[in-house]
Amino acid sequence: MVDETSTRAPAGAKGHRVVLTKAAAESALPSLLGMALDYAPALDRHDVRRKVGVITRAEIVGRRLEVGGYLYGRDFPEIVEEIRKAADGQAGVRGRAITAGLGMSYELADAVVADAKASVWTLTKVTFTGAAILRRDKAAYGQTWIELGE
Repeated sequence: MVDETSTRAPAGAKGHRVVLTKAAAESALPSLLGMALDYAPALDRHDVRRKVGVITRAEIVGRRLEVGGYLYGRDFPEIVEEIRKAADGQAGVRGRAITAGLGMSYELADAVVADAKASVWTLTKVTFTGAAILRRDKAAYGQTWIELGE
């Protein structure tokens, strides 16, 4: 999500919820391309040593930062099965099934905070370093989701 306050404080934000500005996200979109998608077996955190996919597309649609790419389904069939099991049958943005309980979270480096004393940090410059699949209740933005394509 862009220009929207996170539901929870992301790791590394010292307990602060954050707002990723649209301008910062747009400027950093190229850093997402080719980045890894990771997961932890309990789907409760990031695990940068478990690369289960790659991001090949990134764009901002309204207030959503949307990414697309590939999961390494042959290497990690359990994550593909977990996503399929979590699908609730609701139509996603492109008519595919979306997940009820799984979402995504971004990973950042070189974040610039407008005012570090503010209760909510506004991120005015970032570099994306990846993303993770995890349970929505563990994601900084609880309204994220993931969908499987063909």
